[in-house]
Amino acid sequence: MLSRVADSIYWLNRYVERAENIARFADVNFNLILDSPTGVAQQWEPLVRTTGDLPLFQKRYGEPTAENVIKFLSFDREYPNSILSCLRAARENARSIREIISSEMWEQVNEFYMMVEDAARQQTILQLPEFFAEVKMAGHLFAGITDATMTHNEGWHFGQIGRFIERADKTTRILDVKYFILLPSVQYVGTALDEIQWMALLKSASAYEMYRKRKQHRIDPTHVAEFLILDREFPRSIQFCLLQAERSLHEITGTPANHWQNPAERALGRLRAELDYVTIEEIIKQGLHEFLDNLQQQMNDVGKKMFEAFFALKSVS
Repeated sequence: MLSRVADSIYWLNRYVERAENIARFADVNFNLILDSPTGVAQQWEPLVRTTGDLPLFQKRYGEPTAENVIKFLSFDREYPNSILSCLRAARENARSIREIISSEMWEQVNEFYMMVEDAARQQTILQLPEFFAEVKMAGHLFAGITDATMTHNEGWHFGQIGRFIERADKTTRILDVKYFILLPSVQYVGTALDEIQWMALLKSASAYEMYRKRKQHRIDPTHVAEFLILDREFPRSIQFCLLQAERSLHEITGTPANHWQNPAERALGRLRAELDYVTIEEIIKQGLHEFLDNLQQQMNDVGKKMFEAFFALKSVS
């Protein structure tokens, strides 16, 4: 497969997943605001802080009000990680490989982009929960159409790797939102408000019902973190995502599991193996934020190694 085609399929899936997860990300705060008691201050800066783009936001918008943060994350045409920018990039990647992907995939990503473009022109903040729900549903639809209409060959596996690496990264960031929201209000730890916040976080990751079915007990921060980080069966947990990405990478390279022939396989295998052996008690002792920050850095390294191994143009000597 041409590196250009592999790169486009990888980023097509990654950008669609990123747009869906940004909607989940912002939905954390909407759920918190709806469920929080009267008088609890709204916090919007944590959403920007956990993207790593707070300096850019402050330069462009200044005050982290609800309207400014939502505009930045959802509709800012100059911010490359906004929902609108992600869908524009996904659409351009899809356009460049229309002969490779199915017509249904192209139609879905095009309709997805047009829906967000329309919303950018007329959306009001009161309609945003419905908008985020539409974004999440459109993301699910694209993933389903891709799995149902595209041959599960090398190209499909590159798309799987992009989707699951992106999903794992965003799950770390959704968890990190709770850390930053908690910073100025440590007195709420263990209270009803604390439980409401963890519940909102689970709902934002579409994990609330599966968590309750799996754990069979009340919301507990340690068990929530364990479920979203280490569960091997829930499709949005970090461990599950890395397992799926690694399987697809081995399908592409033809090497068996636990054999790592190139830097991308070694980086991903090392990260996945670390999650195999770490316990939630060790994570909490290290510090949840510090552990998640380290995971994000390692996933960034996996993305870099993927580019070097498969997508970078190599000179012909």
